Amino acid sequence: MPNILELKNINKIYNPNSKFPTQVLFDLNLSFEEGSFNSIIGQSGSGKSTLLNILGTLDKATSGDVIINNINAQELSKKSLSKLRNESIGFIFQFHYLLPEFTALENVLMPYRISGKTITNEILQKANELLDIVGLQKVKNNLAINMSGGQQQRVAIARSLINNPKIILADEPTGNLDSDSTEQVYDLLRKINKELKTTFIVITHDRHIAEKADRIIEIKDGRINLDINKISDIN
Repeated sequence: MPNILELKNINKIYNPNSKFPTQVLFDLNLSFEEGSFNSIIGQSGSGKSTLLNILGTLDKATSGDVIINNINAQELSKKSLSKLRNESIGFIFQFHYLLPEFTALENVLMPYRISGKTITNEILQKANELLDIVGLQKVKNNLAINMSGGQQQRVAIARSLINNPKIILADEPTGNLDSDSTEQVYDLLRKINKELKTTFIVITHDRHIAEKADRIIEIKDGRINLDINKISDIN
């Protein structure tokens, strides 16, 4: 499969012009195949969250290239970068960041509404289909504040898919869930990965979850310490 996302010689230095610059990432080179399911692990302070932010274009590398769908994100204007991000990448965070006064359905539609597009019957139907995929069709009109933690995270997953992103970046998506909900959310992510061919890159502290991915990347002190691709190793 072709690569959908590549990092080339990525360095990240905070306060580069100060007396005490702090380098967090060192000459990272990574590529992710379209439709793959990847996990990134590492201790706190290893640089994995910074890496995810650069992958998602939420932060900019000090040097190097970020190639998304054959487009170098480092060279784009803020407006063009925002458009690329909105069209290509979906985000799932540890804290679901739902709007509590809105229903599950309204929360799923929010990224589409923010983009300034009109909510058509077609997009409404898609939002309903996504809620069906995550098993929440029966509670779609419930306010987010009245839903369980596991349900709220599943709404966040559906929300991340509303703009048809080819890539989903997930930062500790099960960090606030109990073990049963963690397994349910993980199984759901894998289902979406297989059925929709969405590329997943998941940051997690949970090695049990990480080991279920097709590929495990460990970041240590801003460098790649381990990169195991189970599918390539089998083949």
